[in-house]
Amino acid sequence: MSIRSIVRDACIGVVILGVLCHGAEAMQPAKPNIIFILTDDQGYGDVERHGHPLLKTPHMNRLHDEGVRFDNFYVSPSCSPTRAALMTGMHEFRNGVTHTREPREHLHLEATILPQLLKTAGYRTGHIGKWHLGWDGEYHPYARGFDFSLSGSDHFDPMLTINRKHRSKYEGYREDIYFDEAMSFIKDSGDQPFFLFLCTYSPHTPLKAPEEYIEPFRGKVTEDQAIYLGMIANIDYNLGRLLAFLEERELDEDTIVIFMNDNGVTVGLDVYNADMRGSKCTIWEGGSRAMSFWRWPGTWKPHRVDNLTAHLDVLPTLCELAGAEVPQDLQPKLEGFSMVPLLEAKGPIRWHDDRVLFQHVARWPSGMATEHKYAMAGARQGNYLLLRSHDCGDPNCTTAVLGNQCATLRTVRKGCPSAHYTEENAAFHWGVSPSDRWMLYDAKADPACRKELSTAHPERVSSMIRAYDAWWDDMYADMVEKGGETPLTSVSQYGAAHEAREKAKRAKAIAARKGASKRDADMFKRMDVDGDEKVTKDEYLSVFLPTFAKKDANGDGVLSKKEFPYAASFTSGDADGSKTLTKQEFQDVYSRQFDGRDLNSDGVVTIDEM
Repeated sequence: MSIRSIVRDACIGVVILGVLCHGAEAMQPAKPNIIFILTDDQGYGDVERHGHPLLKTPHMNRLHDEGVRFDNFYVSPSCSPTRAALMTGMHEFRNGVTHTREPREHLHLEATILPQLLKTAGYRTGHIGKWHLGWDGEYHPYARGFDFSLSGSDHFDPMLTINRKHRSKYEGYREDIYFDEAMSFIKDSGDQPFFLFLCTYSPHTPLKAPEEYIEPFRGKVTEDQAIYLGMIANIDYNLGRLLAFLEERELDEDTIVIFMNDNGVTVGLDVYNADMRGSKCTIWEGGSRAMSFWRWPGTWKPHRVDNLTAHLDVLPTLCELAGAEVPQDLQPKLEGFSMVPLLEAKGPIRWHDDRVLFQHVARWPSGMATEHKYAMAGARQGNYLLLRSHDCGDPNCTTAVLGNQCATLRTVRKGCPSAHYTEENAAFHWGVSPSDRWMLYDAKADPACRKELSTAHPERVSSMIRAYDAWWDDMYADMVEKGGETPLTSVSQYGAAHEAREKAKRAKAIAARKGASKRDADMFKRMDVDGDEKVTKDEYLSVFLPTFAKKDANGDGVLSKKEFPYAASFTSGDADGSKTLTKQEFQDVYSRQFDGRDLNSDGVVTIDEM
């Protein structure tokens, strides 16, 4: 072969190699697409790979098996706080998010959030489903860096809102529609890298699902638990559809898929909780441990990470992966760390081993944060959980305040066996600790938190207590300034908007009730003693209260479930958890029923409100 031929062939080879490399670069996006799926009220144990005895979740299992799974990963004990931390990389209290009710679930408007940062790196950003950080005005996701937003919570044939302005009627089941729209968003993104924040409402109450998903669980658990599990099965089905869609469009290896839950288990608590103590809204291990599966085929080798990680780490991680620069003035405020070294590691590595995570159930009555500093509070370091799980002890903290967790702890302390999400195991899952000291547990070796270790590790306890106190003192002023103590019932910019919405709802409900049934009309006539076409609360109660003695068949002064066979009313009325209704509790049931009918809150019920 001549020198000229050798040179020619070498040049041709270089050209071909250059074309191939250029083509590979053209096909491979400079930045990965990102799909972040967040479920609502699904527990860490509610997936087959985590040992659930009934659920079959092949597609969640696939993310677990094919991705990086963070097995020491934590979120907040309830919904809005978790979302605030995910979006900001800072503890929820830093942005005034201390509740799941308006206005204390509003994410402070001065916060720089994840989609805003990703947009600076060329991403198209989309949000589908639940938000729970404020829908009104500039709090809406479409006003906060999302190019596309779709929302609506009705289970079947929902009316959904697009980009805050347009409303359209959809046919089918809510989560099926969400995933359909997710795939449409991906198609519409074309060659532009995208970030999709896909937030299901399932399996949060109210519980509804297509019958095909519920039927496999009927007869094995209660009806509510069967529907709850069916809602999770439906999510898994849709996750499978989405993964297949990415493969069909050859986007699989260009797309990071992240799957997480937003807080501890709820309705499924008594079915399975992965041997953990605690549920949503508790400070125990089961209140905030989350599944966290990160899959990027061809880039990350599947493995388990045991380092202490959290929702705070999501923003810095995704910004690094996307090449989005975090502004210099924001960098020192971030409380999370990039998990990229953990995602790329081929084995265990040291990574911020001295970090301390601070947790608090919050939801205190507005204006009472200080009294609740040590009520349902915790700190984590490594595998250790330091906690105090007791009520605040303040007599002004009463059950009348919406969302107050102290009332639950008081009833548990008095021996009530049932509490939120559990019928018989309140003493375990809502366990009350001594009011005067912290408790220490090795949450990995002992997820049920049965072996208390504070006396064995006094130096660790002292160090973690000092860290918690310093964190609270440093955070407190920011929390108050940004709305964390705002009264839930105040007429503020949030309260006014809320009242306007509630007024519209009441008007709509009254219109829907026009034309009372004959039964309702007859009942109304009996109640309306003075014939003024209005029923006062006294008139309303006068029909029901005399029936107490008749229902009390055994004459013991209380009503059992058999004597008052209305499950929902009985449960809500049984304030002390005694599984009986006293005469006062019986009266309270009908008093609340009256309030529910009084749609315009004018103190009387009309025939249209019956």
